[in-house]
Order: sequence, then C-alpha cells, then structure tokens
Amino acid sequence: MASVAKMPNNASNRHEKQHVAPPPSSRTVNSGGAASVRSRTPSASASRRSVTPNSRSHTRQNDDDAESGRVRVAVRLRPKNTEEIMADADFFDCVEPQPELMKLKLKKNNWSSESYRFDEVFTESASQKRVYEAVAKPVVEGVLNGYNGTIMAYGQTGTGKTYTLGKLGKDDASDRGIMVRALEDIISSASPTSDSVEISYLQIYMESVQDLLAPEKINIPIVEDPKNGEVSVPGAAVVNIQNIDDFLHLLQIGEANRHAANTKMNTESSRSHAILMVSFRRSVNDKEESNTSFQGKDDRNVLVGGHVIPTVRKSKLLLVDLAGSERLDKSGSEGHLVEETKFINLSLTSLGKCINALAENSPHIPTRDSKLTRLLRDSFGGSARTSLIVTIGPSSRHYTETASTIMFGQRAMKVVNFVKLKEEFDYESLCRQLENQIDILTKEVDRQQKSKAENTLRLENNLRECQNSFEEAKKSLVARCEMLERDKSQLELKLEDIIKELNSQKDHNDLVCKEVERLERSSKYCELLEKEKSQLESEMKDLMDELNFQKNQNNLMHDEISRLELGLEYNKEYEAETSTYKEVLADTTQMYEKKIAELMSHLEDEREHSNSVETQLNSMEKLLSEHQKSMEQYQIERATYQKALAETTQMYEQKNSELVIQLEDEHARCVSLEEQVILLKRASTDHQISLQIEGKKEIDDLKMKLQEMTQLHETTLDELQLVKKEHNKLSSEKARLSDELQSVREALSLEEKRRKAVEKELSSIKNPVPESEDDFEDKRPSMKENIARGSKTSAPLGLHNSNKSRETNSYQRTTIAKICEEVGLQKILTLLQSADLDVQTHAVKVVANLAAEDINQEKIVQEGGLDALLILLRTTENTTLLRVASGAIANLAMNEPNQALIMGKGGAALLAHTASKTDDPQTLRMVAGAIANLCGNEKLHLLLIEQGGIRALLGMVRSGNNDVIAQVARGIANFAKCESRAITQGHKKGRSLLMDGVLSWLLANSNTVSISTRRHIELALCHLAQNEDNTKDFMTSGGVKQLSKISVESSREDIRDLAKKILRLNRSFKAVVPQ
Repeated sequence: MASVAKMPNNASNRHEKQHVAPPPSSRTVNSGGAASVRSRTPSASASRRSVTPNSRSHTRQNDDDAESGRVRVAVRLRPKNTEEIMADADFFDCVEPQPELMKLKLKKNNWSSESYRFDEVFTESASQKRVYEAVAKPVVEGVLNGYNGTIMAYGQTGTGKTYTLGKLGKDDASDRGIMVRALEDIISSASPTSDSVEISYLQIYMESVQDLLAPEKINIPIVEDPKNGEVSVPGAAVVNIQNIDDFLHLLQIGEANRHAANTKMNTESSRSHAILMVSFRRSVNDKEESNTSFQGKDDRNVLVGGHVIPTVRKSKLLLVDLAGSERLDKSGSEGHLVEETKFINLSLTSLGKCINALAENSPHIPTRDSKLTRLLRDSFGGSARTSLIVTIGPSSRHYTETASTIMFGQRAMKVVNFVKLKEEFDYESLCRQLENQIDILTKEVDRQQKSKAENTLRLENNLRECQNSFEEAKKSLVARCEMLERDKSQLELKLEDIIKELNSQKDHNDLVCKEVERLERSSKYCELLEKEKSQLESEMKDLMDELNFQKNQNNLMHDEISRLELGLEYNKEYEAETSTYKEVLADTTQMYEKKIAELMSHLEDEREHSNSVETQLNSMEKLLSEHQKSMEQYQIERATYQKALAETTQMYEQKNSELVIQLEDEHARCVSLEEQVILLKRASTDHQISLQIEGKKEIDDLKMKLQEMTQLHETTLDELQLVKKEHNKLSSEKARLSDELQSVREALSLEEKRRKAVEKELSSIKNPVPESEDDFEDKRPSMKENIARGSKTSAPLGLHNSNKSRETNSYQRTTIAKICEEVGLQKILTLLQSADLDVQTHAVKVVANLAAEDINQEKIVQEGGLDALLILLRTTENTTLLRVASGAIANLAMNEPNQALIMGKGGAALLAHTASKTDDPQTLRMVAGAIANLCGNEKLHLLLIEQGGIRALLGMVRSGNNDVIAQVARGIANFAKCESRAITQGHKKGRSLLMDGVLSWLLANSNTVSISTRRHIELALCHLAQNEDNTKDFMTSGGVKQLSKISVESSREDIRDLAKKILRLNRSFKAVVPQ
C-alpha cells in the first residue's frame, strides 16, 4: 500500500529553485529539443458551437444544472511546523476537521465553535494523490471533453498553496502537486496525431502581467474579444508539450523566474500570483459527430462544396497559485515588500468582491478592478468548471486569517457557473484536405490527358486497320454474292420436286377422311356403351347411399366420442380447480408462515409494548379461531369433494360400460360391412377396391379412437389416486401448523415475562434523565438566533451562558449518551409507545436531547424516531409530552433532508393541530420554532400553506407571550426571505403567498418592544417589498411608509441599507416617499 504523503511541516519551504539562464529574445525557446514557443495571436472569429457570454446571466437552470456548474470548494489543513508547536504549546488548535461529515469546526475558544460544510475536507495526513483525485481530476476530465476548467489555491501565506498546486516531486513522485498530475493525465489522454497541448506560464506581479517562460516580456496587455467576450493574453509565449519531461523543465524555468521573498511568516513567500494556462485542442471524429448530432445539438454536418467541415474542441485549463494574504504586523515586511503586499492584498480584495457579488446575485460584477479578476472572469460566473482549494493552518494565533479564508470558501460555494461545450469548425483542416484533393485531382487530370493522347493515337491506328479490313470484306462479299446466285438456281429445282411430293400427300389425305367417317360410325356404338355405363353408375350410387348411411352411423359414434372428450375436459377442469385449491391452501400456509416469521422477528422490538403484545395475542387468537373455522369448512368442502368425486367416478364407470357395449355393436356392424364390401368387390372393379380400402381406414380409425378412450379412462383413475394422496398430505400439514401455532403461543408468553423484566430495568435508570423542561432544547449555536429571547425575560438563556449551566449540560449529555449506549436507541424509541406516562415522558426527553446534536439526527430518523414523535403528537393530550416532542421535531427540522421527511409525513398539519389544542406558552414556543424552521425551505412553502402551517403560526400570536411571538416573526421572515430569493433567481413569479393576512399583522406589530421580534418583522417587510408584484399591496396598506421608517430607525445597519435600496429601485415607492 502506497505511503500517505504528508504536507511539509513548514509549507513555506518551497522546492529549491534552479537558476536557469533566460532564453534569448527570439520567438522560439527549445525545451529538450521538443517544445516550440510561439506568440499567441488573436484568431479570426470562426463559427463556434458556444462562446463565453459578455455579461453574466441571471437566469438559472434547474437544480441539477446549477449543482453541476457550482464552484466546488475543498479545505486542506496544514500540519503544525516546529515554530508553531513550540509557540502554541499552551494554546489549542482553532480548527477541527470532520472529513467523514464534510465539515470543518472553527473554534474561537474552548466553549464557542462554529461548523462549516465543504465539498471536501482534508486533514493534515491527506496525500497529494487523494487531493488531486477529489479536487482536480473531475475538472481535468472536463477539459479533455471540451469544457474550460479552473483549479485555484487560496489561503494565508505559508499554509501550503504552492505545495498543493505546484510541487514538482523530483525526489518522490508521490509529492507531485496538482499541476504535474494534471498535465500527466492530459498528455496520456491526448493523441499525438489529432490532439495538441500548449501551455503558457504567467505571473501577476504588482498588477503587471509577466511571462515566466520569457522574462523579458513584461506588462503584457490583456485583450478581450468584443464578439464573444473571451479574455486572452496574446503577447505570452505558447509552448507545445509532447511529454511530461518537457513540462517539468518548463515548470522549473517558470519557478526560477517567479518573484519570492523571505518574511517572518514564510521563508520562501510568493510575491506574485502564478497562472498556468493549458490549451487543449482535440479533433472530433466522425463517430462522435454522428452520435452527438442525434442528441439535439446544432447541425454539425455543414457542407462546403460537398465536403463536411470537421469539428474541433478547444478547452482551456487555468491552474492558479495565488499569493498568500498577509498582515504587515505579522509578516514584518519592510521597504519594497510593503508595496508588494499592498498589491497582493488589493488583487485578493478585488477577487473577494467579485465572489461576494456573484454569491449575492448582484447585477454588477467588478471584474475590471484588477488584472487577476479579468483573467479569472470565466472561472467565476462564466462557463468554466471551477474547483477551489483553500488552505489553512491549525494555530489559534492566526484565527482571524483562518476565519476569513473559510468565509471566502463559503461564499465561493454559492457561485454557479454555466458550463458550456466549446466546439468550432476546423476550417484549417478542411483547407488542408481540399488542397490535398486539388493536388490529387491535378495529377489525375494530367494522367487522364496523357492517357487521352495515347488513346487517340491508338484509335487512329485502329481506324486504318478497319479501313483495310473493310476493303477485304467488300471483295469477299462480291464473291459471296456470285456463289449465292448459283445456290438459288439449285433451290428452284428442289422446290419443283417438293410441289410434286405435296400433290401425292393430298391423295393420302383423302384416304384419311374416309377413315374418319368410319370412326364416326364407331362413336355411335360408344354411345350405347355410355348408356350401359350410366346403369352401372346408378348401381354405384346405391352402394354410395349405403356407405353414407354407414358414415352417418360413424358420425354418431364420433358424437359419442366428443361427448366423452367433453367429460374428460370437465374432469380436467375439476383437476384445475383442485390444483387452484391446493395453491390457495399453499398461499394460506405461506401467509401463516410469513406472519409467524414476522412475529418472531418483532419479538425483541415488542418487549416494552405490553399493550401492543396483548393486542397482537388477541388478534392471533382471533386469526387462529378463524383458521380453525376455515379448516373445519375445508374438511366439509373436502368431504363434499370426495362425495362428488365418487359420484363422478361412478358416472364415468357407467359411461365406460355403455361405451364398451356400443363398441361391441359397432364391431358387429363393421363385420357386416366387411361382408358387404366383399360382395361389392365381386360386383365392381377398381372402384370397389378403392371403397374397400376406405372402409378399412375408417375401421382402423375407430379402433385407434377406442384405444385412446381406454387410455384416457386409465389416466383419470390414476389422477383420482393422486388427489387422494394430496388430501392425506394436506391433513398432515394441518397438524403441523397446529403444532407451530402452539409453539408461538409459548414464545409470546415468554416474551411477556421478558418485557416486565425490561420495564424494571428502565425504571432503575429513569432518574439520571434530565428533568428540566428546557433541557431538550437545541444546544447548537445556530439555534440561538432561531429561538433568541430578550435578556430580561429569558432566565434559562442566562443560565445557559453561565459556567454552571455548561457543566450541567455536559453532565446531562454524558448521562444521555451512557443511557443510549446501555439501553440502545431502538429500545428508547420503543418506550415512546409505553402505557406508563412517566416512562413515556423520560423517553421523549432523552430523544429530544439526542436530537439536539447533528451527529445523532440521522440515526434517530433511520431508527423511526421521527415517526414515533409524530405519532406521539397525534395521540397524546399531555402538555409535557406535547412540549418535549415539539422541541425534538424543531431540532430535527434544522436539517433540510429531515424537513422534507417531516412535511411528507404530514408534520406541519400535526404541529398546527397541536397549536390549536394547547395554550401553554412553552409548548407554543416549541411548535412555532418547528414551523419557523420549516419555513426556511422554499420547496415546502406550498405544502406548508396547504397543511395550515402559516395559519397556525399566526394563530399562536393569541398567547401574547413574547417568546412565541418572536418565533412567529422568525418563521414569517424565513418564509419571505426564501420566497424573495426564489423570485430573484427566476424560480418563481407572482404575488407573495403571505400577502393575505400576514402583511397586515407585520405592519400592526412592526413597533413592538421586543428587539428580536422587531428585527424579524423588519426583515420580513423588506423581503416582501423586493417582489414588484407586491407593490400594490404595500401602497394600499401603508407598507411604504413603514419601509421608509425602517430605512431610518432600524437598529441594524444591513436592514436599513436593504430598505433604502428597495425604496431607491422601486419606482412606485420612489414616487411616494419624499426625498
């Protein structure tokens, strides 16, 4: 197994730079004799399949497309170096990676922390290969398929960006960074005949674009194509790469020319942003063309002069190693280093502004503020597939920089690019093909002209030969005519001889006529013979009538045989019914076996459910009684079946005896027929022989049918015996089932004893469960905002902030974890259905406390905890159980997957019903908190309104409790915020769902004393006002006046700014509000 390559303890120690002499000022740089450098020039605009948009579009695709184009962000933790280990000996690590959850926990101190989710989380032991495969390989594969891609490293100086991205790995191949591994994959996948790989290596130093492969080129301009918006650097050197050794040599040259300096934070700190541009060109073969043309894309097979224009895919990969952000007081930079630091931080700030604008869907993206953002225009918000890896250090001394880096990554995850395939028509290849064809055709024309001259000469020779042969043929023809004249005279003499012979033949014909007359006389005699023949035919007709009579007798026998066949078919149908009965009995047996297996599998789950076990016992007894009745009915039906079978057997035996008698009669008739046939044979000739043969055939057929009837009778008797055997087998099966049911009853009684023992065990561990009604509330920092209350009215919150409360919560969590480990989560969930109210209360409190931790929620849902809590809400009337169960559901509703499950099971309707049947403020606060969390999911809004969630939320205001009203306001604010975001992104249109009834309540309570409630109401009004379809409601209800008041008097600056922005952008509001 390959060893895991760790990042160096001091990531600031870059690989040793090699001082390579800069190349001459000419336009060609040789790399091992295989790489050629040329200046990049803007290509003429060609017909392209897709182009980079000039401005960022606000129209979003569906969720799948947005997810595929979203910027993927990974975080990598650098191990501590020696200096940090010595300096931070008395301090804690400020970050805690959780790779299995894709989360990173940022700890401000020992008791305060926040968790952030990323696409990938790498610990200090993650290998370079794993980082590449998770972060960069999908982007590289997209580049090979024709999509632009960007891989960028961002982080504080000295956190390992260059190690992750640009490590050469000369001594150990496992240490190679993303740049080397990406080029290895691209070169190995490229075809040397039809593909090309070119690179440019640039640095942005103090807002000046410089060429690292040709250092004499400084301040290179950035050019933007006015037609398609593509950004290029035409003055940079472009090198064609054939193998990985050439690339490593060029990478060493570039690293040697890159600006670096020694600071307190990093002994080899990069003072510029390095950008490796990889251009990949691939020709699309005919097979791919035909396949893609059927997929609904543009017409590819464009014909020019009868030729198909070949297609080429051009993609670009940007590998960006950003300079690290730093502070002057920590880095100790002086003199010229200060200016470098200013430019580095300035470009990084511009990049952060662009990311913020894209994450907030701002209409203006400030990409022209720096050259870095201009070059990365396509990477964020463009058509490239982008992966960002942020690097951080573990030391708490750099908490501020680490937090800033993490927030940068979080904002970048909100950016969605519109990935497009870039294909162009390869006119250059077409021109080369046409030129080759012209050369071939020119040669063919020359060859044909030469061949034509040769053919002309050959034809002239042939013509002279033909003229000579014609003269010879003319002479021979004259001689032939003379010979034919002589033959003609001879033929005339022969013709006279033939005429004489014909005259003699005429005399012979006269003799023939006389012979014909004689034959006519003989024909009259034949007529007499015909009369005799008719008499014979009448006699034959009589014989045929006799045979028809015999045939009718045979038909009667056939009818009798068909009747017997019908009897046999009835017997077969009866056998089919018997087999159906067997199948029903087998299904019934299988059903009982399945039920017994289910009972055996649920014995352990039902130990604590005494009432349910008794119910199941009663149902089983009922089923057993029904089964006994069905078995008695079966015996009755079986007796009836045996009786019917005996009668049927007797009937068939009688019919068989009758058939035997009929067959004997038919045999006697056949004997008489044979005698008649013998007489007919004496009276007739060939016709009598044929009739005899037919009679024998009919007799043979009758004998064969008689044999078949005998065999069918024997088969019927055998099947009757089989039915009797099956009946005996079913009787034994019935006895076996009775024995098995008796064993099940004994097992159920044993489980009843075990259940009582478990209840005793549970009663012994109930005392450690926390008794406080607020203990099941969410302990996570993210819930503090959701259930925030005023400091004057929230004594539990004050206790929560005290050291004593923290110790109590820690002890409670330890106790609950111990209970869960000893008893098991499945058993605890089973106790929610206990008949003992005390047991039920303690069980739901344990579940609520477990639901307060993210790590337990998935397991609770998988084990059926959510279903048990919803059932508890539906069935119980106890106030404590309602309050604790609602709090547990509120904790589970913090995660989006759980929200969909809650709504799918009718959770909002149950919460609304709970709110309608209680007046307890604490219970209403929990119910309102749960509904408020569900309001934060825009996909569930319509379902939430259908199940009465919003109506119940407003109805809970009746309590007058400040905490309940604060939760109501938070829910409405969440609903309005998600709705506003959906409208801004184009997912939704039309008037807000909250306009009816909610707007009036918000305006009536906008001046409430509670700061938290007022803040949520102000946010809700601002988000509702952003929808232009709500303008009329705001104008008529006085909402504009309240919005103007919020823009001036709100305690939050961001809310004031949002209100001012809405008043400024909405023309109707602007006309009403005085300037």
